Formats: sequence, C-alpha cells, structure tokens
Amino acid sequence: MDQLHDLVKLHNDEDTSQREAAIKRSTWVSIAINIGLTVSQVVVGVLSGSQGLIADGIHSLSDLLADFVVLLAVHHSKKAPDDDHHYGRHRYENLASLVLGALLAAVGIGMIWSAVHKLQSPASIPTVQVVALWVALGALIAKETLFRYMLAIAKRVRSSMLIANAWHARSDAASSLVVAIGIGGNLMGVALLDPIAALVVGMMVVRMGWSFMWEATHDLTDRAATKEQISGIAADILATPGVLGYHQLKTRKTGDMILADVHLEIDATLTVAQGHAIARQVKQTVMQRHSVLYLMTHVDPVDQT
Repeated sequence: MDQLHDLVKLHNDEDTSQREAAIKRSTWVSIAINIGLTVSQVVVGVLSGSQGLIADGIHSLSDLLADFVVLLAVHHSKKAPDDDHHYGRHRYENLASLVLGALLAAVGIGMIWSAVHKLQSPASIPTVQVVALWVALGALIAKETLFRYMLAIAKRVRSSMLIANAWHARSDAASSLVVAIGIGGNLMGVALLDPIAALVVGMMVVRMGWSFMWEATHDLTDRAATKEQISGIAADILATPGVLGYHQLKTRKTGDMILADVHLEIDATLTVAQGHAIARQVKQTVMQRHSVLYLMTHVDPVDQT
C-alpha cells in the first residue's frame, strides 16, 4: 500500500496541482459571468415579458450550479489514496459529469413544460420589449467567449469534466442565439416565436444533458481507454528493452486517468531480479508518458528455444 501511494504521489503531484489550479481559475471566471447573466436575464425577462429570456436565465443558473459541482469534484478528487480508496478519488470527476448532465436534463424538461403551456394559451403571450433583445445578444457574446476560454483550458489540462462544463456554456450560447431570434420575431409581431424559442432551447438542453449522463455512466462502469491511448501504451511496452511481447493489456478509466494491467513476455532464462527490473521499467515509462495512474504488470516467462 505504501509503495503504491508513493508511486502514485510521485507521478501526479506536480501535474495535479497545475491542473487543479487551471480548473479552479476557469471555473471561478465562469461563476462570476453566470451570476451576472442569471440576474440580468431573469430580471429583464420578467420586466420585458420574455419567456425565452427567463428560460435562458434559468439555464445560466444551472450553469452556476454546475460550476459549484465542478469545484466540489476537484476538491474531493485531489485527495491522496488511503485505506478505503487505494487509487484515490478520481472518479469524483466522472460523478460530477453525471450530475452536470442530470442538471441539464432537468432544466431542459422544465423549459419544455413551460413553453408548451404558453403555446397552448397564445392569447396570454405578451409583446416583448426591445431591451430583452439586447440582453439576449449580450448573453450570447459572453457565453461564446466563456466557452472558448474554458474549452482551451480543458484541452490543455485534459479534463473531461471541464470539457463537459465548457460545452454546458456553449449550450447556453446556442440557447441565447435561439432566444434572440425568438425575441426579434416577437418584436416584429410574431408573438409565438418567443415561447417557440424557449421550447427549442429546452430540447437542446435535454439532448446535451443526456449526452453527458451517457458518457459519464460508461466511465463509471469501467469503460476502457480509447484505441489511440491503448496503442500508445502498447508501443511503449514493446519498445522497452527485454520485453519480447505482451498480452491481456486491459484498461479502465478513473476520472481522466487510466488504470491498466498487462502480462509481459520475458525471457525465461533471466533471473527473477532481472525480470522484475524490466517490468519496473515498463511501469515507469508508461506512467511517465501517458495519463496512466497505475500499471499492474505480470511477468510470463517465455522459452525462446
């Protein structure tokens, strides 16, 4: 247990601290923007009579909740391995993605319900004031800028959780565009366009929420690494001096890291110490070059004669 703890800690401490700082910094930027958008969209939506803008404000509120879910996941996932969690708590990130997806789906269903109710009573749809259009366009610019900023950081630190949160922001940008179109149509005399915009936004949000939930569920049920990741790991295993071959290379995701197992084919005439040294070199190489949290190796002797 102590040896595992030391290996994992040595491999991850520096990268983890930089990654954590980047995720926290981008998430706090998102929180500040979402607070401003939520307040402005809901208040102006109520005052101007725009259901679409109110729906977009609620979407921004769901983004705000999602940001705090991300911070909570980062806080827990950084904890070191212990007697109850031998590999740490990296799957808190997968769980956070699942929660983000559920939040999106719930918000989207609420939007759809409200829009359908409004469409059933078209006489009750008010004429929207022009200020709602300017707020919707401002939200569109803010959300698109936030998406690009968060996605760039997410790719740099390779965080699927942050990528999910970035696309959450992009879904808000798309919804703001739809809402702006709906408000514009309402101002031109087509009152139904505003609740129709809210309905479209709701369906977009539900679809994205389902996608995040689906991906997170796969990761939480031991989905393997990608083919490209497995090929890269296999190439470094075979390139290690003393390795004649390998079999039963298995991987599973834990957060954005990988746990792997492999059987190494080693010359049967080597000593146990020599075989152990080769296996240790394989482990160190793979863990240094790939997002592998831990590689379990098993040595299989091969008679070359």
